[in-house]
Amino acid sequence: MARVLSQRAALIAVVVAFGTGLLASLALRSGESGSSAVHARAETETERWRVPVAFGTNLKALGDNILYVTGAIDRASNREFHLQPFEPGDIVPPFSIVEAVKDGKVQAGYTWLGYDQGRIPASALISAVPFGMEPWEFTAWWYDAGGRELAEQLYRNYNVYPLLCGLIGPETAGWFRTPVTSLEDVKGLKIRFAGLGGKVIERLGASVTMLPGGEIFQALEKGAIDATEYSLPIVDQQLGFDRIAKYNYFPGWHQTFTAAHLVVNLQRWQSLPEDRKGLLDTACTAGVTRNLARAEALQGPIIKAFPSKGVEAQRLPDALLRELRRVTREVLAEEAAKDPAFARILASQQKFDSDYGYWKHLAYLPRDF
Repeated sequence: MARVLSQRAALIAVVVAFGTGLLASLALRSGESGSSAVHARAETETERWRVPVAFGTNLKALGDNILYVTGAIDRASNREFHLQPFEPGDIVPPFSIVEAVKDGKVQAGYTWLGYDQGRIPASALISAVPFGMEPWEFTAWWYDAGGRELAEQLYRNYNVYPLLCGLIGPETAGWFRTPVTSLEDVKGLKIRFAGLGGKVIERLGASVTMLPGGEIFQALEKGAIDATEYSLPIVDQQLGFDRIAKYNYFPGWHQTFTAAHLVVNLQRWQSLPEDRKGLLDTACTAGVTRNLARAEALQGPIIKAFPSKGVEAQRLPDALLRELRRVTREVLAEEAAKDPAFARILASQQKFDSDYGYWKHLAYLPRDF
């Protein structure tokens, strides 16, 4: 009997020990699971950003791209990461978007970085360059030849993280009331112009002013300016330039590509979980491809219809283009001499363009074939 009691006591001890261990294990696992659940909830917490934009979202190819990008982010995140675009001037003036992002007044913005040229000279090189790379060349430089890293380095000092998020091809060279046949026709001209191209045409004698898109038509209509450049033919038509200026000139020498960026407050970017960083990057990369495709698809019919509106599409004289290119080279060299960041980015672009030329000139049919 004593032996049986001893065996039962031993068995009970084993069961108690096993049960205690099991409960401890379950408690530990429950704690780990709870911690993971809390962590997962923190990472997938619904986040809403205000995103002021520099271009009206009604403007085809130029302004509506941000709607595609934010829509893609909404769908991919099941609206747990929502970016709300605000029209130009609604919460931030179009030329002050980067400043608002830098100061944390908004989480992000969608803009053309050339508007920063006065404060950040090198910003012009990552937005549009006169006689520069064509759109797909720019993306090759940006994604695979160090462009992105140079832009991140440039804007890190301004508490901003830039994501290439939109891209269109050449703009028109401008809308003019009277024909442009020589350099003399440029001298004394009051014209709205942006970026490095503005510095170039100003040196040739034009009087240059900067206006946001929504103010150009009124200035043109009232005679405050004689001519203007802004964007693609379809965009300029939406803004009504063809109702006043009947000479639309090409090629877009001053902006052979036009890049748009989603700029994010740097602290906000650094605090994002990796999945949301990846979502922003992926949506913006898709935005670049879709934006360029849409921009290229829409222009032909607009130009084809010019005669019915009394508009003439003209090419700038070769002699004037050569002079514009000569002055462009002077301006780029002078800007590089004044600003190390400008010099660094310009050297990177020029090296890439030179190396890429070996491929481009052999692989593609000549334009005049």
